[in-house]
Amino acid sequence: MNIRIINKSKNSLPAYETAHAAGMDLRADLDAPIHLKPMERKLIPTGLYIELPEGFEAQIRPRSGLAYKYGIGIVNSPGTIDADYRGEIKVLLVNLSDQVFEINTGDRIAQMVIARHEKAIWQQVEELNETSRGAGGYGHTGVA
Repeated sequence: MNIRIINKSKNSLPAYETAHAAGMDLRADLDAPIHLKPMERKLIPTGLYIELPEGFEAQIRPRSGLAYKYGIGIVNSPGTIDADYRGEIKVLLVNLSDQVFEINTGDRIAQMVIARHEKAIWQQVEELNETSRGAGGYGHTGVA
């Protein structure tokens, strides 16, 4: 699938790092390093602008290595970029650790997955079909 992109950053275009990767790494595009304090959140620019085809979204997800090693996540994970959005892609990072985390231009801060989606059409009814789960919610199947 071809996706139109404008790259105003100092970085190369997002790319798949392995043959079977679902996500492409997004890199920070900064004028100066950002120091993300513990429990602080900041919007990190990427310098990228995309034009997705109708029926697709770009999901912005945390990088597992940043989460595990440094406690860095994304507040609204996964973030969604809709097909009609034309602004700069920015990533809302949060520092869940007890240490300051430095972000520099070129650092891989998130991953982007392009996904097809459907439009729902509501059909209002008075009752729903029964299932074996029923209304069982949070924790209803236990831990073990």
